Amino acid sequence: MSKILFVMTGADHWTLADGTLHPTGFWAEEAVAPYELFKAAGHEVVVATPGGVLPSVDKGSLAPEVNGGQEGADRIADALASIVEFQRPIKLEGVDVDGYAAVFYPGGHGPMEDLAVNADSGRLLTDALDSGKPLGVVCHGPAALLAARREDGGNAFAGYRVSGFTNTEEAQAGFADKAKWLLQDRLVEAGVDFQEGEPWAPKVVVDRNLVTGQNPASSAPLAAELLTKLA
Repeated sequence: MSKILFVMTGADHWTLADGTLHPTGFWAEEAVAPYELFKAAGHEVVVATPGGVLPSVDKGSLAPEVNGGQEGADRIADALASIVEFQRPIKLEGVDVDGYAAVFYPGGHGPMEDLAVNADSGRLLTDALDSGKPLGVVCHGPAALLAARREDGGNAFAGYRVSGFTNTEEAQAGFADKAKWLLQDRLVEAGVDFQEGEPWAPKVVVDRNLVTGQNPASSAPLAAELLTKLA
């Protein structure tokens, strides 16, 4: 059994361009689907958040319309309630990547608020990248990559092929004209080679030990790819 580190947002809101605090957190499917795959493969999951705060689920991610209907919504809500690791996170600030076989970041708009500017997360991401260990980041999770800086000020992921939540998807979700900044734009500015697929369709991009996914539908395929790297 290997230990996989889940780094989750500690934010329960996202500050929009007009100052409005939009309730958010992590996206349920992006945490539950990989968790279930990792556990089914026999791995241990350890959750870390900034300050060790309890991660908040984006209530929108529990709605029937994003879970294939009421049955799917009930299943994901029940799964979330049963995952004890999400209820006892450790402090991100003290985490050493050496203690883990792989690192995974789920999305939701929460990372746009905190992980995008969190130096401890940026250090951990850089260490994970340099270690060669499998590193998975999905949807809005790649916002955390923006905080991964080298000593010269450059982004640690510059030149890597990366996917993430696209400008098109943000527009279709109704937030492109409300956000302070868009994830795809910032990643391109950071020097990554952004890979855009069809809106809402699964897309997983592998570049060396880095595995990124575009959207919620990409979370399970991304987790499966991470498991092949752990095999």
